Amino acid sequence: MDHLHTQGIDMPKLGLGTFRLQGDACRAAVESALGLGYRHIDTAEMYGNEDGVGASIAASGVKRDDIHLTTKVWHENLAPDAIRRAFDASLKKLRLDYVDLYLVHWPSKGMNLPAMFETLVKLKEQGRTRAIGVANFTVPLLRQVVEEIGAPIACNQVEYHVLLDQSKVLDYLRSHSIPLVAYCPLAQGKVVDNAVLRKIGAKHHASAAQVALKWLLDQDGVAAIPKASRAESQQANLDALKVPLDDEDRAAIAALPKDQRLVNPAAFAPDWD
Repeated sequence: MDHLHTQGIDMPKLGLGTFRLQGDACRAAVESALGLGYRHIDTAEMYGNEDGVGASIAASGVKRDDIHLTTKVWHENLAPDAIRRAFDASLKKLRLDYVDLYLVHWPSKGMNLPAMFETLVKLKEQGRTRAIGVANFTVPLLRQVVEEIGAPIACNQVEYHVLLDQSKVLDYLRSHSIPLVAYCPLAQGKVVDNAVLRKIGAKHHASAAQVALKWLLDQDGVAAIPKASRAESQQANLDALKVPLDDEDRAAIAALPKDQRLVNPAAFAPDWD
């Protein structure tokens, strides 16, 4: 498994997303993934499953230092005091002394970026999170965080898959050596029946989903966190690492329409343009 080195942490390029996994299903999924060799687990305050993730880590027998764990603060909790309360609550649910990466889950129209990142940097300096970062930040927002505030962000987590162009965000992040972590890397299942991806998969004895995932993981500075509740799906995602995409495959994928943004909450999504 390749890792991305960023702001003092090593993040496995392939992780397990846990959005919408709850209760016993969440615990079973995380325990299965850790048993198969996953070492990158992604959760969030908003997912309501941090307690299950924490229980699974505790029961796994895997050394804490070998696991990269990301969690996130919800966009309604971005005032400094609210960040601290949310972080304390997350850590308690996770049963951990620290997390590896703490992200701002979504930007908020009324957020005070300097105050937010002063608070987040303090959490990092206290050793309670090893690194900090953002999710769903546009290039203009990234410029404020990186260039004006100088915050040491370790990644930007955004929707990214073969059906959505993220070249502007990716170009900016690469120019500052900041990784992109792709959520919804399989386009909420839309890649499964894509004829182009199925044809490429047939050539390599792989599925369309494995082709789509390998296309992401082959890119410099990109990690991916597909949600997978079943062990078979988790193993299939691991096996995607072995798919040998060639230049012809990449050209065919590049030619696919890339205008399908699937996560765009009207109440609080930023202006993506």
